[in-house]
Parts: sequence; structure tokens; C-alpha cells
Amino acid sequence: MAEEKAHPTLYERIGGEAAVVGFYDRVMADESLAHFFAHLDMDAQIKKQIAFMTMAFGGPNRYTGRDLRTAHAKLVANGLHDAYFNAVEDHLKDTLVELGVDDVTSNEVLEIVGGTRADVLNR
Repeated sequence: MAEEKAHPTLYERIGGEAAVVGFYDRVMADESLAHFFAHLDMDAQIKKQIAFMTMAFGGPNRYTGRDLRTAHAKLVANGLHDAYFNAVEDHLKDTLVELGVDDVTSNEVLEIVGGTRADVLNR
């Protein structure tokens, strides 16, 4: 009997680490968003985001960082609001298009990300 192959996780279907790196490249190139990341070690940030996205999109859970409200509280205090969240979503969508991710998968990703808005914006 042939062994069945496991279905790829959502994280794998979007391109895994390449999607995260491409996404952050877009965000950092956006002058309206870059100031939110100016004080961060971006290599460490990308590693945390890879771990978080792996967990959020169905991969092995290796994320040990802070919850979304705690992680974004200072950013909200410094002006993070819906327009910035929308810009980040747009960069993620553009990254997925660039990587050739199909619409069904992209919509699944964007629905998950959209579901984090209240926590990210501390509502």
C-alpha cells in the first residue's frame, strides 16, 4: 500500500520563508511604514515573523513570542491605525501575487490576517 503524502500547510502553499522575506522587503521599502521598524533588528524580526506565520498558517508551532496585543501596543501608542494595517495587508497581497499564489489561497491568508486587526490595533 502506498503511503499517502501529507497535504502542504497554508504556509508552505504561499511559499514559506520566501513569502515572509518578500513581504518584509515590501514593507520596509514603504516609507510610510518603515519608521515602525526603525528600532528593530530586522533579521531577528524576520525570524520571529517566520515562526509566527508558520504557526498561524498551519505549520509546526515554534512561535514563542509575545501575543499580538502586547507585541503591537507600543506601535499603537506611536500611531499605528487602520490605514497602516491596510497598507501592510496590501503589501502581503502584492507579495502573494508576485509569488504566483492562487486566489483561493491568497484569500485564505488575507482572511486570517484580517482577523488579527482587533488584536494588532489593541481594540
